[in-house]
Amino acid sequence: MNPIRSSLSRRLCIMALGVALLPVGAAAADRGALERDARAALQKLTGSVPAAKSLSQSATAVLVFPKITKAGLGVGGQYGDGVLFKGGKVAGYYNTSGASYGLQAGAQQFGYAMFLMNEKAIGALGANQGFEVGVGPSVVVVDEGKAKTMTTTTAKDDIYAFIFGQKGLMAGLGIQGNKITRLKD
Repeated sequence: MNPIRSSLSRRLCIMALGVALLPVGAAAADRGALERDARAALQKLTGSVPAAKSLSQSATAVLVFPKITKAGLGVGGQYGDGVLFKGGKVAGYYNTSGASYGLQAGAQQFGYAMFLMNEKAIGALGANQGFEVGVGPSVVVVDEGKAKTMTTTTAKDDIYAFIFGQKGLMAGLGIQGNKITRLKD
């Protein structure tokens, strides 16, 4: 392999991980701004996606991550901070982080909201030092097609997640782990 290309690949990978795995306290330093961003993102989502609006009215709580940064080149990572709203009030601050490995390249930012439909889903956030996506309550990622046919009577799962505001380009296949952890108050 070309030594210049190999060196460039390693540097890009290190930079991507550095961006994606920012220090835990960096984005959480200004919780007021985080809460404003999360409220604005949730309002925009519920204003533009009828299924999100319907779920927000029956959800026990909503966890909103207004901005998540994901980057990778072979090895990747993602990180973002969010706010849990219960009854319209802040019930806690959380971060999401993950690592991935596989055929992948690029960087992107996006947000997501998780509509927690019952106490079991909320309880999973505090169990085992954080909630691992894919372990515990069922999480349904709502895509554009499912959002058009979903109603509160067809919503029977524990958690519904909507991804929004994608910017950038990230392509590839990989194995990914993601964990959501409560930040200290």
